[in-house]
Amino acid sequence: MNQIQIIQLPKIIDKRGNLSFFEYPNQLPFNIARTYWLYDVPGGEVRGGHAYKEQQEFIIALSGSFDVVLHDGQNEHVFHLNRSYYGLYIPKKVWRLIQNFSTNSLALIVSDQKYNANDYIRNFEEFKSLVNG
Repeated sequence: MNQIQIIQLPKIIDKRGNLSFFEYPNQLPFNIARTYWLYDVPGGEVRGGHAYKEQQEFIIALSGSFDVVLHDGQNEHVFHLNRSYYGLYIPKKVWRLIQNFSTNSLALIVSDQKYNANDYIRNFEEFKSLVNG
């Protein structure tokens, strides 16, 4: 899990409202090919439950909070995201679950790949076999 990291984003404080941003290559380690967001997630629901063969992602809690549970095939780590000026970088071949969404939370996800159903690994045992050889 040595490539996974929380990245602190610039925070420009202004009495009219704060501003944060991210861009490649200053904050992100990849060019953005796709952007999507999760919202109106009912209480108790879990999103994710997969890994990618090639895709990298960067996740930000724009509003509210949630937990990102990551597994590298041997170890699990939980990241609690609740600030819009911190993002979580997830490299390829890392299993992810997003859970414990607060009311009105908004998760922004950017990735370096366009949607490709063939890039998904949706079975955890298959994932562990792939990453552990």
